[in-house]
Amino acid sequence: MNLNVNADPAELAKFSELAHRWWDLDGEFRPLHEINPLRLEWIESITPVSGRRVVDVGCGGGILADAMARRGANVLGVDLAGKALKVAQLHALEAGTQGVKYQEISAEALAAAQPAGFDAVTCMEMLEHVPEPASVVRACAELVKPGGWVFFSTINRNAKAFLAAIVGAEYVLGMLPKGTHEYRKLIRPSELAAYARAAGLEVGHLRGMQYNPLTRRYWLSADTGINYLMAARRPAEAA
Repeated sequence: MNLNVNADPAELAKFSELAHRWWDLDGEFRPLHEINPLRLEWIESITPVSGRRVVDVGCGGGILADAMARRGANVLGVDLAGKALKVAQLHALEAGTQGVKYQEISAEALAAAQPAGFDAVTCMEMLEHVPEPASVVRACAELVKPGGWVFFSTINRNAKAFLAAIVGAEYVLGMLPKGTHEYRKLIRPSELAAYARAAGLEVGHLRGMQYNPLTRRYWLSADTGINYLMAARRPAEAA
């Protein structure tokens, strides 16, 4: 492991250990499958992905990357968890998904290799797992073309989020493996907005994601107290 890579070896090991469960719809990653249609519809309400070149940063087993490719996007999924990427590649082969490729590379290294190389960038449920989230946000800003959108989703840091996303989801309801999230790594919307602006992005959209454990239904709202999504745009270059 390159010590300069913005990744926590323990986090990579955690997700690699569960790699074979990424596409088990009733397994540890069930919540990601359940929210995937919602977050994809939100992305497409801001910018259609069909015919666009999109990079999914921290793609894991490829749940969102695969879905975007099925909507007609040309998708590159990147992650540093090699086992998860192999599962993503295998799923694409088995499902016959066209237009998606995967690469084991950091966001920062990809940004250096392909600056302004993508029409849109997604970085979902990933920032709360890295040592320096601001560095990933900067890389995302560098990866997107002028005028393009960057999409983030993560978890707020407050008592409400601690009780719901950690105590509730991991320890009471068992929706996620215990230890999936660390409270100190969670990110307030104001902090993420500051990272985005410092990277030269303009914050355009902010939505909260709600969940009813009885009906297992997710929906978007104005309440960003727990899970939230943010879209930021790289300003278009002056003519």
